[in-house]
Amino acid sequence: MDTLSHLLALYPVRTALDVRCRFGAPWVLDHGGTPHGVAPYHLIVRGEALCDGLQLQGGDIIVFPHGAAHRLHIGDPAQASPLHSTPGLLRFEGNQGDGPQTDILCGEFHFDADGGAGLLAALPAMLVVRTAGRPDAQSLRHLMRMLQEEAETPRNGSEAIVRQLASALFALLMRTWLEQALSVPGLFGVLAERRLRPAINGMLAAPEKPWTLEQLAEASHMSRATFARLFKQAANATPADVLAQLRMARAARLLDEGRAAGMVAEAVGYQSEAAFNRAFKRQYGVGPGAYRKRGV
Repeated sequence: MDTLSHLLALYPVRTALDVRCRFGAPWVLDHGGTPHGVAPYHLIVRGEALCDGLQLQGGDIIVFPHGAAHRLHIGDPAQASPLHSTPGLLRFEGNQGDGPQTDILCGEFHFDADGGAGLLAALPAMLVVRTAGRPDAQSLRHLMRMLQEEAETPRNGSEAIVRQLASALFALLMRTWLEQALSVPGLFGVLAERRLRPAINGMLAAPEKPWTLEQLAEASHMSRATFARLFKQAANATPADVLAQLRMARAARLLDEGRAAGMVAEAVGYQSEAAFNRAFKRQYGVGPGAYRKRGV
């Protein structure tokens, strides 16, 4: 399994696609803040939009990983006509504006309340991916087009098709963002730095292994000092910190599957169940047993 796929398997994200918008200028769409773990997103399928001063065009995707309130608009918001809604496969939002049209698909990414904390912490307050004229974003652009077509002209199976297509959106978005971004923080910073991928992939593939700094540096074909410096610069954390985070994420997934705490402790590299229990509680606020019972 490749590194990004392995990471996303540790931190599952559910995608909801709820609203299809078609607005004629002038228009305004206000979006209130969302609870922790709910990240609203907007796919600009056609036309253009302004979001908090940022210019967006067809093919752009904007995400608010930490749920910040925001406004999308074109023209003077004070002159915008009221919005109206119509139920359907996706709820339709429109207006009476007679200016240039903008089509938007809106939804939310839902992160696991506990296990997704590490992934969320690695994402910026606002994430923008642009696909127009970019060969590296072709798959993402095709996905947007297919979602729009199914939403506009529903046929037999459209609900299932939209649900399945939307489930791939986050992974494609993350891949494209990593390829485009000049600076990527946290866990994604390690993935964006190609020289560090062998080390992070080793941690993901075998979190139970007692990795040393020397072993990780050797996997990345670097000296110990160079590896440590580059890793800290990319992740803003030490390799030991990241390994502990990945171990706890893996432990949470195994507990969700109903595994016993002792078995999980061994699977993520702890010889002592008591030490594992303490580490898990520091990460999630409850011990492994209580965490597992919450999922029953």
